[in-house]
Amino acid sequence: MTSPYSSEARSLLSRLKPAFQRLKCSFVEERSRAHFSSHMGEGEFSKWRKLDSRKFGLERPKISVASWTVLRNLRAKGFEAYLVGGCVRDLLLNKVPKDFDVITTAGLKQVKRTFQCALIVGKRFPICIVTVKGSAVEVSSFDTIAKDSGEKAEVSQKPRGCDPRDFLRWKNCLHRDFTVNSLFFDPFANVIYDYTNAIMDLKSLKLRTVKPAHLSFKEDQARILRGLRLAARLNLSFSEETENALYSLSSSVANLSTSRIFMEMNYMLSYGAAERSLLKLKRFQLLDILLPLNAAYLSKQVHNQLGIRSSVLMKLFSNLDQLITCDRPCNDSLWVAILAFHLAICSNPQHPIVILTFTSLLHYRTMEESIRFARQNAQATRTDMPEIMGVLDNLLDDEIVERVTLFIEQVINSVHVLIKKESLLESITRFPEFPSSGLVFIPQKMGQKVKNIFNILGNGVNSVKANERGQELRHQLLKEGNVNETRFVLDQQQKLGDFEQTRNTAGHLSNYFAMDTNVNKRRATPSSYKKLSDVATKRTRLSDGEWGSKGRDSHSHGSNPGKKILKDDHVNAETRSNR
Repeated sequence: MTSPYSSEARSLLSRLKPAFQRLKCSFVEERSRAHFSSHMGEGEFSKWRKLDSRKFGLERPKISVASWTVLRNLRAKGFEAYLVGGCVRDLLLNKVPKDFDVITTAGLKQVKRTFQCALIVGKRFPICIVTVKGSAVEVSSFDTIAKDSGEKAEVSQKPRGCDPRDFLRWKNCLHRDFTVNSLFFDPFANVIYDYTNAIMDLKSLKLRTVKPAHLSFKEDQARILRGLRLAARLNLSFSEETENALYSLSSSVANLSTSRIFMEMNYMLSYGAAERSLLKLKRFQLLDILLPLNAAYLSKQVHNQLGIRSSVLMKLFSNLDQLITCDRPCNDSLWVAILAFHLAICSNPQHPIVILTFTSLLHYRTMEESIRFARQNAQATRTDMPEIMGVLDNLLDDEIVERVTLFIEQVINSVHVLIKKESLLESITRFPEFPSSGLVFIPQKMGQKVKNIFNILGNGVNSVKANERGQELRHQLLKEGNVNETRFVLDQQQKLGDFEQTRNTAGHLSNYFAMDTNVNKRRATPSSYKKLSDVATKRTRLSDGEWGSKGRDSHSHGSNPGKKILKDDHVNAETRSNR
């Protein structure tokens, strides 16, 4: 028997359905947060871990003098202060931290008043930079993070048996990205505070988000890049939940500001884990978004059954990783210069002697010495790489000079692909199966800086004498972006020397283009040598293709070294700052 109220009930239910759906979504979100709170240990205080740092080898001598001074002075003023985040993680892994971060119960203005040299920076997430004897320590405040989160630490939320200090640290760690970054270290009490089972994750070399991974990455897309960087630098694997979220949300990185992307990419490529970082970006389809032209070329190599690690690009960054470490990073101009060099050589494969001469110029500064080096080492090069010409012709010295001159122009022009959307979209048409959104994140100011590095080669390489620098890598100058030091490292990256024999010397590091072909090594007369600046006037006729008419490059994989592949755009005068 049908109820007389059934039609009215159905009508009412249809009107209430949207409300139920909203209630359901709200319930699912709250259940996720409740699971997150339980996962963090709420109501399970007995499982919270306070560990003796000495059992893990964390002792005072491992802490930098500057950070110890900051901790001691804040404690003397009556404030709580801890080492927090990545520095604790790295110390536990017996690695040198990139930097030391301190968190304190003091407000940032109180921190500033405590130290003579201190500056509050940042708007959304302000911190206080304290400088002690030339070393900077970043100090954050519990109050700042609590206010930014908009959450109130109500007494009813506090787990049973949790004292106020535990509660303060626990609430703070909820806002961190990964469990391995959520550790607090009190060196005065020799205690590590672990509220997220971070120690277990470090033991299993597992990277896991503090919050549910999808929720965490949606809150801050930059965590995706940070996660890949951490996994690459520390050789961590992803938890299943984290990996699934990375695959599904990786494309959201394109929504970040270009300055934020550049900063995260610099952390990836400047601190000794560049090759592994690029492989992570490739695995999660992020290289297609961030460096589409390089990604398209690597994909083409894989399609042709050539391994990614055997590519010149990966070799360059692998060799760079041999030179720098987390505590001795390079300047961002170096990895941008490597990208530009690779774009030029993959667009226009070069004769081995041309590459050797070009890279030698970065070090020797004279064409005479560079050609001599190239002829002496050409026999040790390989021609089975697509970026290198497979068949060698005998080249006269004047021909070498002309080709090197043109290649310098091609490297400089390739910088435009990295800094200008129009140039990128024009160049990516060579790979129609790899469309690009045109995302460009490298600042034009940085592009100009890199162009200046290579411009020096064409504007008189004798302006700086080779003997002005020693044979040892000067890490501080490299970090500061010193042009001479950057060129010196590029020389080490791109020369073709025996790595095992020269790894402890300054010159000819990482010789990865090995080859067995004999090259003409006749002795040239001094009159045949030319400085690069003497042939700068030839650039116009070379770029117009006159060199190609000589017919000497039939073995160049179909490319014409006289043809400008990359459009010679001029850098806009209005440049954005380089973070």
